[in-house]
Amino acid sequence: MPFWTYMLHCADRSFYVGHTDALDQRIAQHDQGVASAHTATRLPVKLVWSQEFGTRAEALEAERKLKGWSRAKKLALIRGDWALISALAKKKQEK
Repeated sequence: MPFWTYMLHCADRSFYVGHTDALDQRIAQHDQGVASAHTATRLPVKLVWSQEFGTRAEALEAERKLKGWSRAKKLALIRGDWALISALAKKKQEK
């Protein structure tokens, strides 16, 4: 069974990152305002990124990493700009 890590863009311009084993169903729950307190008060939400993983542990690890990323790095991920993601990671390491 596949698992997904996903990122939503909320109406207040914030991002929500989560993981699930049923992506379409989970997005529908977010749209209905029943999936999380964060998204329930920031509707509508839009799926802007997702990636499939083989295990829940891998999806959860990816979720935890993404939650620690800056807004700029998340935007680069959404665009698929791996060069910028790498540059932003190097800047953080230099601090």
